[in-house]
Amino acid sequence: MLIPVILSGGSGTRLWPLSRELYPKQLLPLVGERTMLQDTAARLDGLAAEGPIVVCNEHHRFMVAEQLRQLGTDPTAIVLEPVGRNTAPAVAIAALVAQRAHGAGRDPVLLVMPADHLLKDVRAFHAAVRHGLEAARTGKLVTFGVVPSKPETGYGYIRRGAGQGPAFPIAEFVEKPDATRAAEYVASGEYLWNSGMFMFRAARYLEELGRLAPAMLAACEAALAGAKTDLDFTRLSAEAFGRCPSDSIDYAVMEKTRDAVVVPLDAGWNDVGSWAALHESLPADASGNVTRGDVITEDSSGCYLYSTERLVAAVGLKDHVVVETKDAVLVAPRERVQDVKNLVTRLKALGRSETAMHREVFRPWGSYDSVDSGSRFQVKRLTVKPGAQLSLQMHHHRAEHWIVVSGTARITCNDKVFLLSENESTYIPIGATHRIENPGKVPLYVIEVQSGSYLGEDDIVRFEDTYGREGTNT
Repeated sequence: MLIPVILSGGSGTRLWPLSRELYPKQLLPLVGERTMLQDTAARLDGLAAEGPIVVCNEHHRFMVAEQLRQLGTDPTAIVLEPVGRNTAPAVAIAALVAQRAHGAGRDPVLLVMPADHLLKDVRAFHAAVRHGLEAARTGKLVTFGVVPSKPETGYGYIRRGAGQGPAFPIAEFVEKPDATRAAEYVASGEYLWNSGMFMFRAARYLEELGRLAPAMLAACEAALAGAKTDLDFTRLSAEAFGRCPSDSIDYAVMEKTRDAVVVPLDAGWNDVGSWAALHESLPADASGNVTRGDVITEDSSGCYLYSTERLVAAVGLKDHVVVETKDAVLVAPRERVQDVKNLVTRLKALGRSETAMHREVFRPWGSYDSVDSGSRFQVKRLTVKPGAQLSLQMHHHRAEHWIVVSGTARITCNDKVFLLSENESTYIPIGATHRIENPGKVPLYVIEVQSGSYLGEDDIVRFEDTYGREGTNT
């Protein structure tokens, strides 16, 4: 029995401004029409695997569920982490969930994959997984080492030991090297990039974690024992999981166990860890430019140019990255894109909201786009999916005026329920209990004008909610 585990965490810093804390890169369609999470789930087709266990931030839960639904993937579980505790606890929780899902006496093999990696050769990936499966069934803890295509200073390395393969003993794990040492590693043929993908029986991982990090395992067991079911989600105990030590699976287990092996993987892997890495992963034009969206260039080469909303025009640029979103624009030399995370740190220190969310914010019912704002007003464009509804709610400090632009809305305002069609409007006074629903079969578009002394998203009192968000502002 093979159960994939998809780790969908991330802070959204390295690919800012497209990636944000509440909308990280795995939820974005960076390399095609599907998001990276969807690509990760789709590459499991043909492996005869169970539905995946997805471990994600609770703020991402509705987007994760919706993207899997669009793909037609039925997950075994979607587990919500109340706080990030790195990969070792996340995998422990997944192993415990897998055992619980399949009952006593069943010991599934877990295939652990980050949700934000690119793999171009799915057939080669499947072959490596099958090799790893043979080793995992015998009790080995398998990691996949990427056959390096060049010296790379941004990755950790694994030196494989002597053996016939396809699963080799691990001689050592090596931290990110400098350029000279990276070149030596690649020339030797003994070193592989550390991919962050793993395979092992659930019980074997938990056994080793209990031996090497017993406090971590105990905290994970307590967090799952205190978990609650929330719609299709497993919500871990925040108190118990908050006490869990934070560590990576490499440091906590793989570098210390005596049963670690590595399977070489040559499948066009890339962790898309920077704008430069994304540029290298995509087809370029004759001038070496990778463009997306409304972009025009003149005498420019080696650039990554991305437009989401407006025309991006570049003249005389060489080896630069330009990324335009509705509320931010990034311009940087390709060789400096690793410093984007430093820029995000500065923005966070300044209290800038652009680090956390986009101007368009996604909700389980659709999305809202903040079009304009002032000291006592805010204008939003709401998009409500067919059959969806906002929570039944009220505000203490603001009134709202709604204008239907397209579609039909069912409006609740206190004890009145009525329909609004295109070009019709209504007014929601301060303190009124209200709701918007889309009873139709096409998206509903509404312009919302808020006015009042306080316009924050936390001025919401929810009375009923289809999506289990009572008492929250997400």
